Amino acid sequence: MLGKIYLNLTERIIKEYGLKTLGDLNRVLPSVDPKKLKSNHFIILAKNQTGIKNLYRLVSYSQLDYFYKKPLIPKSLLVKHREGLIYGSACEAGELFSAIVDGKSDEELCEIAKFFDYLEIQPIANNMFMVRSDRYPAQNEEDLRNYNRKVLEIGDKLGIPVCATCDVHFMDEKDGIYRQILQAGSGFEDTGNQAPLFLRTTDEMLEEFDYLGADRAFEVVVTNTNLIADKIDRCHAIPKGTFTPSIPGAEEDLIRITT
Repeated sequence: MLGKIYLNLTERIIKEYGLKTLGDLNRVLPSVDPKKLKSNHFIILAKNQTGIKNLYRLVSYSQLDYFYKKPLIPKSLLVKHREGLIYGSACEAGELFSAIVDGKSDEELCEIAKFFDYLEIQPIANNMFMVRSDRYPAQNEEDLRNYNRKVLEIGDKLGIPVCATCDVHFMDEKDGIYRQILQAGSGFEDTGNQAPLFLRTTDEMLEEFDYLGADRAFEVVVTNTNLIADKIDRCHAIPKGTFTPSIPGAEEDLIRITT
């Protein structure tokens, strides 16, 4: 299994180590610790039945072929099975947002962002843990707002819609206690400061992003989210019907043995 993980992460390894030949790759691979290879969150929406099929493929690959402590999927397969799918840049753990926090150049940010169909920003309260932790450069709420502004800037440069999302993990704000319990059981620190990952109303989201100005807030909360939603057809996770097996001669045999 680890061999498969290595082989499907070679692009990043080749770039990092400046490799030029297969011999160089073979020399480096045994020393690469998969725990040091960073994974990122990623949003996948299925817009039609072809997308549903490709989504199932990706889920199966991630669970069966690329599982390392959690389901993983190499970017090469995301490219291969992209038909019928919509890709979003995800939360602060997504590749784009992480690169912004790390201070990557605009050129690097654009290279990352152009892979996605839409870019995502979230209420700053969702990311307040970054201010509380010295692992991140964010010092205050304004820094978090500036991260979102940077996502908007990159979206404008590339013509990619930016959508405001809640990163919903539970329906109502009071339900955060259940996620706190789950996180505490999994060994997470700082579970007492639960992020408000509840489903906000449109008015609540407009208020969350009022620092962008009324027009831009409406664009990211309403216009662009509807733009993405309108790309999605009505599709079925499970096809309609019973799909009972068909065995030649079975009906005749059943009649024969029961009469």
